[in-house]
Amino acid sequence: MDEKFTIKVNIVDRYYPLKIERKDEEKVRRAAKRINDTVLQYKKIYTDKDSQDFLAMAALQFVIKVVDMDAEKDVLPIVEKLAEIEQELNEYLEKEE
Repeated sequence: MDEKFTIKVNIVDRYYPLKIERKDEEKVRRAAKRINDTVLQYKKIYTDKDSQDFLAMAALQFVIKVVDMDAEKDVLPIVEKLAEIEQELNEYLEKEE
């Protein structure tokens, strides 16, 4: 069992203490860096906004990616289509017998 410990993560010049498992430290730090990098990109493009706006835009960007990934993993339509094909094949085979 991994032990939990506290780290401080910097997101847009604010520090947030997080209690995480040691195995997740690199992932959490990479995620924070990605947020900061995305916010920095927005800061370069939009000079009339504040950090809250940039964080909201970054959050939206990341969640859109998550939604896209969820849609790709949705196999229910494929399973339903395969069930239809199976039924058609069974009906065809029954006619041939």
